[in-house]
Parts: sequence; C-alpha cells; structure tokens
Amino acid sequence: MTRLLEQIRTFGSLIKFSHTIFALPFAMISLVMASYQIPFGSVLGEKLLWIVVAMVGARSAAMGFNRVADARFDKENPRTQQREIPAGKISAGTAGLFILLSSAVFIFAAWMLNDLCFYLSPVALAVIFFYSLTKRFTWAAHLVLGLGIGLAPVGAWLGLTGQFDWVPILLGFSVTFWIAGFDIIYACQDMEFDRGAALKSIPVRFGIPASLMIAKFFHSVMVILMILTGLFAGSGFLYFAGMAALVILLTVEHRLVNPKDLSRLDIAFFNVNSAISVVLFFFVLADRLFF
Repeated sequence: MTRLLEQIRTFGSLIKFSHTIFALPFAMISLVMASYQIPFGSVLGEKLLWIVVAMVGARSAAMGFNRVADARFDKENPRTQQREIPAGKISAGTAGLFILLSSAVFIFAAWMLNDLCFYLSPVALAVIFFYSLTKRFTWAAHLVLGLGIGLAPVGAWLGLTGQFDWVPILLGFSVTFWIAGFDIIYACQDMEFDRGAALKSIPVRFGIPASLMIAKFFHSVMVILMILTGLFAGSGFLYFAGMAALVILLTVEHRLVNPKDLSRLDIAFFNVNSAISVVLFFFVLADRLFF
C-alpha cells in the first residue's frame, strides 16, 4: 500500500495535479453560466461527472506529454532537474503509457457527453499537445498554452449543452489571456537558460521589463473579456463585483514581481492565480443563486 501511495504521489507530481485549480473553476464557471439557458438542476447531473473526468484526463495527458517532450531540457535546467523523468523516478516509456491512458479516458468521457464533444476530442488533444513543441520555434508559446487551457470552459459548455455560444468562447479567450499573462511572468525565471538552449519565449525575445508590461496588457484584456462575458450571459450585480475582485488580485500579482526582484514569483504564480480562479467561481455561483 505504501508503494502504491508513493507511485500515486509521483504521478501526481509529474502532472502537477495541484495546478488543476487554475482551469477547473473556469470550467465550473462555464457550467454555471450555461444554467442561465437550461434548468439549473441539469448542471448537477451525470454530465458534471463526465465533464470533470474529461478535464482531468485531458490535463493529465497534456502535462505528461509536456514532461516527455521537455525531458532533455529539464535535465539541463537546474530548476527542473528534480522533475520525475530527468530524476529517474518515472521512465519516458511509463510516462508515454500514462499519456495514452489519460488520452483514452478523455476521449471516452467526451463520448459519454455527446457526439460533438467526441468528434472534437482529437482536435482538443492536438492543441494541448502542440503547445509542448512551440517553445522550439515561437515566442508566442504562452498564447498557445493559454488557448489549450482556454478550451476547458468551451468544452464544459459543449458537454452540457451540445452547442456553441458566444459566452463560453469569450470565457475561453479570457482564460487564454490570463494563462498567457502569468506564464510570461513565470518564464522570466528561465530566461537565461532558455536563451542558452535556443528556446523561445517572450522574456527571451523582449527582456524581462517589457515582458512584465506585456503580461499586464494580457491581463487587462482578460478583464475586458470577462466583463463582456458577463454582459453576453446577462449576469447580475455579484458577477461584476467579482470583476472588481479580479482587478485587485491581478494588481497584487503584478506588485509581487518586478524586473529587479523575482523572489516572490512563486507566490504570484500559484497563490494569487489559485485565488483568482476560486474567487471568480464563487462570485459567479453566488450571482446565479441569488439573482
């Protein structure tokens, strides 16, 4: 049993399972907003289970693929040398099997939701796998990562309703710019290594001061898109109160880092961004329940 638990912890660390908190609340936000158009009780049924399973499967496959694709770079980067594959805790072959199983879980969950989700599931996998290769040839890799994670609220909406709408699309692009913005901040700590390894990123291309400004711009775009999402959905007062909380949290995030001091980067990356996703979800849910 101890051995099994250790293996579970190792695979959980491989895929950074704790980081699921970034995307999952936005998928739940999408479901809550979809309930403006369908009975609220429909959100709490069997489809909710399969949407969560699909998200976990897709994210696990994407993170596993990223770790395999980046294994040789992780082995050379002092910050990432202790990751599971370069440290020898998990072999590339075992990780490959894990990717296949996670992909199968995602596709099966999509099939259980509806035909549209099933047909689009290979496209979603292609997008999230593609991100892991983009740092080799474009500094816009952050936006590709954002787009991949931004598929979560769109997929959740499609899983519940079976049709497209402007609300999840706007919400998806909000997530795209949010993720891209804080990924730029996170990439600042690897700028010198990425430059030496011929990897592309916005910090490598533009330098840290300009990159932090670009991250602020992306987060400003996120706020605008979130406001538009609420307007299209017909949200109430509490939703827009949540936008004020969003601006405050984003301001805190950017105050924690500056070009001369990245020592609080981990706090800005994980703590503040976790708070953003969870706080927004509760504002959206409260708005739906009370208005």
